Amino acid sequence: MIKVNLLPVKRKRRAKPIPAFLLSTIAITLGVSLIMAYLVFFFSSRLNQKKEQFTANEKKIAELKEKIKAVEDFEKRNKTFRERSDIIEQLSRNKSVPVRILDEVSSLLPTGTWIRAMTVSGDTVSIDGYGFTNTEIVSYVDNIKNSKMFTEVYLLESKSAEVEKVPVYMFKMTFKVKV
Repeated sequence: MIKVNLLPVKRKRRAKPIPAFLLSTIAITLGVSLIMAYLVFFFSSRLNQKKEQFTANEKKIAELKEKIKAVEDFEKRNKTFRERSDIIEQLSRNKSVPVRILDEVSSLLPTGTWIRAMTVSGDTVSIDGYGFTNTEIVSYVDNIKNSKMFTEVYLLESKSAEVEKVPVYMFKMTFKVKV
């Protein structure tokens, strides 16, 4: 007896060989993908290094700006100190000048004249005063002119006046002090 199997039998088919161009395309695609992944990793690590270097440089700049500000503050305080020191030295040098001016002006004052007001402004001195005679006033002006301490002596005004019903001469003069 012959047996016939009418049921379909599933047979395994042989796999078709993959064509060579498809294999080469897959290999090239895989190679390019690996190269691209490497380049992305390489450049992202370089970018991270540059970002870290940038933040480090910003921190250094901030520190240097603080140091520059501290130096500028120190220079400003030092300048203020020097100015104050110079002012103190100048005042100490010139503190005896008004006393010397008063001493010289009063020692040169002849009898019969007196000073009503004296104003010192910088190196210029203005005197308002009285004298019994005009010759006493001229003598006082000559005494001031001959003094080694004063220069540029000018008699601005000399006129007759009356003080408590006594006839006198009023005068105004200016001169500069040699310092």
